[in-house]
Amino acid sequence: MSGRLSAGGALDRFNTAPPGEAEQDLLACCASSVWARRIAAGRPYADLPAVLTQADRATAELSWPEVLAALGAHPRIGERASGSGPQAEWSRREQAGVGAASGTALAEANRAYEERFGHVFLVFASGRSDVELLAAARERLGNDEDTERAVVRHELGRIARLRLERLLA
Repeated sequence: MSGRLSAGGALDRFNTAPPGEAEQDLLACCASSVWARRIAAGRPYADLPAVLTQADRATAELSWPEVLAALGAHPRIGERASGSGPQAEWSRREQAGVGAASGTALAEANRAYEERFGHVFLVFASGRSDVELLAAARERLGNDEDTERAVVRHELGRIARLRLERLLA
């Protein structure tokens, strides 16, 4: 986040920011340039629910290669994001429930998932324990490709919404 957005007038500042700045802020929420452009292009928004509705629509309209590009910005569950930007900070906060004790089991689940589906295991981790996340990974290993793609898109949308709410809070 560029630092322009803060409580009180965040939506107003977002609505009036130059397109490139708005897109940069949005990329911290979802690392898809297509997603960021679609939301920035919809400005001005009357309120946060209008932005979130557009975010949901933009997520639903992403092609699978665009979803994969967005996944590239997410660390594996159990691995801490590096960097100092808002995306890394939010990721660390979202994975706060992951303890060191489950590290090996989560690493094995991540590896099995990536071998099966060819991309990082993405899950809405905020408020969930390492036990819950491990169970989710193991359960989703049983999904077929189409089912898992739908789950990944849903999880990506949930994460993007949470981050967008933080951005515009």
